[in-house]
Amino acid sequence: MLSLFFAVRVFKRTTSRTILLTGLSGSGKTFLFYQLRDGSAQQGTVTSMEPNEGSFILHSERDKKGKSRPVHIVDVPGYSRLRPKLDEFLPQAAGIVFVVDSVEFLPNSCPAAEYLYEILTKATLVKKRIPVLLLCNKVDKIVGNLDKLRTSRTAVSEADIANEFTLGVPGEPFVFSQCCNKVIVAEASGLTGEISQLETVHQGEC
Repeated sequence: MLSLFFAVRVFKRTTSRTILLTGLSGSGKTFLFYQLRDGSAQQGTVTSMEPNEGSFILHSERDKKGKSRPVHIVDVPGYSRLRPKLDEFLPQAAGIVFVVDSVEFLPNSCPAAEYLYEILTKATLVKKRIPVLLLCNKVDKIVGNLDKLRTSRTAVSEADIANEFTLGVPGEPFVFSQCCNKVIVAEASGLTGEISQLETVHQGEC
């Protein structure tokens, strides 16, 4: 399990149990909300026009009798005209998870940066030092594209790749842990249900 920087420790110490999911519309926040609560995304999940809110024990922890406490999760809509709703929940927040759609990142990078800037400069967040986790959703699709790119690069001549290193382990599916340098990514896929790194935010695990 990857370390979730300083947010892990802060989330563990705080008395609040409220985590806010936010980000641009379509980034996968609502998928993640239902994955955390039910273990699967609801059929027909669409972009939220109102906050999805609930206090519950995470689906992955329900078998840990007596060891788990409910966490209050709020899925804040990403539409620009609905973003002021975030201010309603900030005073009670233990932390914010800013969800980024890694597949559509380039066309949405400027709007995402603008919204993240708006959040990071909010007086309540700064004064209370509320931690923010930047979560790359749908990262499974990015890894799949890296695998395809790696395969195509094997056809390039040695002269063309003299200044490059081979990515990953030949013959094995690519994962970031194969990189020689340390790559730390908090990743998730609401579609496949892989959200374990998001779940560690309130647990205080590394």
